[in-house]
Amino acid sequence: MRGATPIVALTLLFSLGCAQDQEKAPMENQRSVTQAPFGTMPDGQAVEVFTLTNANGVELKAITYGGIIISLKTPDRTGLMADIVLGFDSLSKYLSPPPPYFGAIIGRHGNRIGGAQFTLDGKTYQLDKNDGANTLHGGVKGFDKVVWTGAQLPPSDSSVAVKFSYTSPDGEGGYPGTLLVEVTYTLTDSNELIVDYNATTDRATPVNLTQHSYFNLAGEGNGDILGHVLMLAADSMTPVAAGLIPTGQIASVEGTPFDFRTPTAIGARIDAADPQRQLGPGYDHNWVLTRAGEGLQLAARVVEPTSGRTLEVRTTEPGIQFYAGNFLDGTIIGKSGKAYQRRSGFCLETQHYPDSPNKPDFPSTILQPGQTYTSRTVFTFGVDQGGQA
Repeated sequence: MRGATPIVALTLLFSLGCAQDQEKAPMENQRSVTQAPFGTMPDGQAVEVFTLTNANGVELKAITYGGIIISLKTPDRTGLMADIVLGFDSLSKYLSPPPPYFGAIIGRHGNRIGGAQFTLDGKTYQLDKNDGANTLHGGVKGFDKVVWTGAQLPPSDSSVAVKFSYTSPDGEGGYPGTLLVEVTYTLTDSNELIVDYNATTDRATPVNLTQHSYFNLAGEGNGDILGHVLMLAADSMTPVAAGLIPTGQIASVEGTPFDFRTPTAIGARIDAADPQRQLGPGYDHNWVLTRAGEGLQLAARVVEPTSGRTLEVRTTEPGIQFYAGNFLDGTIIGKSGKAYQRRSGFCLETQHYPDSPNKPDFPSTILQPGQTYTSRTVFTFGVDQGGQA
């Protein structure tokens, strides 16, 4: 996947709804992008919110702090609109204490790096330790905790878009090289949210970007996600040791609780007596996608039977981290005023594998000067009338 021109972008296709904050989807809508203040950082930096609305009334809100998707409203099978991502209504709640990466752009290197270090071109780089002895999602101040520059892009005849830009200086979080990053969210009239990543560097450096929205297709704050039915297009996964660091092996999912090749309720085997599952505790692992060539390919499909909402994920990436919200504990109060209990949201983070800089047999995440990092993932939200996967 990482060649002379690595590729990464992210696309989401929406056609959902929910029983919470319900409002009927309008018959016709004016496609639009608006921009408004969303608060001020402690250092005085202004944070803005961009609201993208397509011709079907699907509405996405994202802020310049962390590129966070704070809201996504879509219709259910009856046409009722609801917000299906976990998050907050105010900047202060994203700052203190920081939540677990709700809706954020993740970088410079998503997921975990073992021992908070890696060696590149004969030099060992020490990273932030923010997950025990390891680095998680870029370190203490990853891309989820910086203010990006946001700009509306010229609308097309079928989409609206906003581009977020950030320059990560040499040495930030311990990573080498100045990295120029652009992430674009495009909302189309086909109910697609396309998140395109683009990056260049002046020194060789690991790059592994992803998007960390927590979804609950029944609606934000509306119970757990254990009844959601999941399919993962993956014959294998990367087993982990303590600290959720991959061992370097690729293991078949056959006969294990990690086999989602046939649609299965998330909660069906989440507490099974399996050593890998117990390390989660639950699902917090990287699946190796079953790919045939380059380009976008199916990675996952989720159905929420009650609302009928569906989510389909396609990606150019080789892996996907399925996280079932095991560490949510009811202490976070979300937009609905309800506590986010354990397993009340799930993440599908398309990615290269965790700890890739220390695993030479994994697809490389090293970006070289003169190369351009890009990638695309498509999350397609639809409606299933029968509640079947």
